Order: sequence, then C-alpha cells, then structure tokens
Amino acid sequence: MSTPLFWRVLMAIDRGFVALTGKLEVSGDVPPELLGKPLLLASNHIGNLDPFVLIAACRQAGINPRFMLAGGLLDAPIMGPALKACGHLRVDRRSANVGEAMHRAVEALQKGGDPIAVYPEGKITLDPGMWPERGKTGVARMALGGGIPVIPISQWGAHEAVYWGNLHVSGWRDFLPYLTSWLSAVRRRPTFKVHFGKPVELSDLKADTMGDARRAHERIMTAITEGLVPLRLDEPDVPRFHDPTRPTTGSSPWRPA
Repeated sequence: MSTPLFWRVLMAIDRGFVALTGKLEVSGDVPPELLGKPLLLASNHIGNLDPFVLIAACRQAGINPRFMLAGGLLDAPIMGPALKACGHLRVDRRSANVGEAMHRAVEALQKGGDPIAVYPEGKITLDPGMWPERGKTGVARMALGGGIPVIPISQWGAHEAVYWGNLHVSGWRDFLPYLTSWLSAVRRRPTFKVHFGKPVELSDLKADTMGDARRAHERIMTAITEGLVPLRLDEPDVPRFHDPTRPTTGSSPWRPA
C-alpha cells in the first residue's frame, strides 16, 4: 500500500505550515525494524492543531501516517473527497459499524505500507490539566486482533496555537477564534513537542481473552502519559496557556500522582 502522491504533497505543505506556526521538537524514533511494516501510532489529543504537528513529526521520523477519521469529515464537501484520495480510513464512532471499521484498518495495515495514526481518546481532552482522558479500547483491539505493534506518541504545545473554538461552526464569525489564535501563535512561535515512545509490550495479551483489550488499552494510555511527563515538567498541574474557549469538564484517570 504505497503513499498516494496527493497525500505526499499535502504532507509537504503541512510541514511548512507547522514551521510557520511554531517550533517543532521531536524526540524518540520509530525502530528501524518496524519501518514499512504494520504499525499503529497512538497519540494524546490536546488541540485542533496537533494532527498537523503529528504529521510533521512523523515526516521527520521517516513515516507517512494515515488517519482513522470520523465519517462526518469524509462526507464533507471538497474536504471529504480530498481526504479519501489521501487514503484515510473511515470510522463512525456512534454507529454499529465501528467493528467493521477496525477490521478494515487491520486489513489495510497487514497489506503493508504506511502506519495508521489513531487518537485513543477520540476527542480533544477536556481534563483541566490536559492529561489524557480515559479513551476507548479500539486501538488495543486492533493491535491484539492483528498482532500489530503500537508506538505511543506524546504531544505538548500544539494547544497553544489554535483555540478549542466551537462545537458547531455555522458562519464566518465562528471561525474567528481559530484564526485569531493562530495569528497570535505565528507571532509568539510556541514550541511543539512530540515524543515517540518505545513499542508498548502487548505480547502476553490475546484478542480472545476476556479483559486483555482493557489491559492493553491501559498500557497504551500509561505509555502515552509517561511520555508526556517530561514534555511538560514545568507545567505538571494546570497548563500556563489559557484557552478561554475550552471547557474543563473532563477528567483523566491516567494523571500522574
């Protein structure tokens, strides 16, 4: 499964966009023996810009990620056909076809080629301290079901570039929080930190053993959180950057003591 040319072009544009917005710092790597093989990338989700930052970091690490995206994005005019042309995969989290989507993702991975990037939380964290929320076991189930390695990725800093904004965008005024916060970031040049952790140890767990998907999920989320700690040593509690549009109604069971 080769990387579509259109997606390569967009990733090159993305790298310039991220460089314009702030400073990218990447630590860790993807083990050479996993390059070109089935691979899942599991990242925390801290803001609207972090998918762009994640793409730029992956390019620097020598991989071209594809994403599992909500069906609404793939059905959108203009953007939807473009995302489909890039090879991204569809998942409708609220419908009965989630299992089918996971099966398609495993099949795509087993054919070889690009890794698939997934946010186990399924949404931007609303935890007051911006630690990862509980998340769901979808990544764990794909990993166990297909025997696919998982690389935990920890991100920090992208939340400073673009506001959380609005749940629903119905007019140009709803875009203002995104635009004004981004223009401010271009002036301030925040640092975007991305860390690639070591593959999560899952070899002792089985897809058909009761409770193992939950155990795998816990290990993945713990690895993401452990990688996040050194990225925000000077912000262990509440982030310095305040986004007035982001609710703080969530909670994190992974928050370090």
